[in-house]
Amino acid sequence: MDPSEMRLNAPRVPDPADAPALRWGILGPGWIADELTTSLRRTKQEVVAVGSRSSERASAFAARHGIDPAHAHGSYEALVADDLVDVVYVATPHSEHHEHALLAIAAGRHVLVEKAFTATAAQARAVVDAARAADVFCMEAMWTRFLPHVDVIRDALERGVLGEVLAVHADHGQNLWPVGPRRLADPRLAGGALLDLGIYPLSFAHLVLGELELRSVDGELTPEGVDEWVVATLAAAGSPGSRPRLAHVSTSMGVRTPTTASVCGTWARLDVDGDFYAPSQVRLVGNDGMVLGAWGRAAGTDHGGLRYQAAELARRVTAGEKESPLMPLDDSIHLMELMDAIRARL
Repeated sequence: MDPSEMRLNAPRVPDPADAPALRWGILGPGWIADELTTSLRRTKQEVVAVGSRSSERASAFAARHGIDPAHAHGSYEALVADDLVDVVYVATPHSEHHEHALLAIAAGRHVLVEKAFTATAAQARAVVDAARAADVFCMEAMWTRFLPHVDVIRDALERGVLGEVLAVHADHGQNLWPVGPRRLADPRLAGGALLDLGIYPLSFAHLVLGELELRSVDGELTPEGVDEWVVATLAAAGSPGSRPRLAHVSTSMGVRTPTTASVCGTWARLDVDGDFYAPSQVRLVGNDGMVLGAWGRAAGTDHGGLRYQAAELARRVTAGEKESPLMPLDDSIHLMELMDAIRARL
């Protein structure tokens, strides 16, 4: 490659503020729903309704976000039946995503399902089949894939800036156990590090390498029987030639890790600051260690980036499309299959 081409280009991501407006209903008024709703205020999107099993929680959420009290529903069924709603954001725990996504789809609503998409691959296939049969838009809320710095990575890969990509390293660890949300320790609520945190490095590896095959797994279970930490090695499916393309991913809910990512090629690598899954900085580093270029800002968790996935959904729905090429439904199924296989080995 010409040395002048060894650079990082600016992202090609459209401004979320320019996406056509849809009317959103929030299913499950928890922390992540607060973050998305706050982020949507920076766009044309409208949050018009909320549903909870608790009328009090729905009313409190509506009051915080300026939603008409008449559209603060004390049941999920009432939310999905609200004709003001175009799209339902499923923000309940993973253990309930399957049931609640199907509920919204049956009501004819488009759906954005918080990651991890479901608790199992079988549930993921059921949701995808239902959405396709109902002819509604459906997408996993893997917000990382829609962020500007990830498009910088995607562009560099498309232009072959790194040479032959042979390795991906990504980790995500948070100090959330044993002190933290109780759902993370509860097998009945699909607890554990992998579904909540490990989905990020796994999805990143898939973004870079495509379909993956599981090679090895190590980890440790909590006394409650969910995964506290996981380390997995995967290979790109059908890797050509004799040089396998490998991904090394790790996750923990017991310690705070650097939460960084790297994409390594024969000419250069990309390093993504922690937290790599949030708006962050990407550096292009040559084999001699010299930084050849950088894009982005200092690392940090800025949930304002959630608006990018919402804007993607709004553009696709307005265009009459039923899924996003940036987070295809088959990708979500494949990732759930990998997480099933990892947990089975543990």
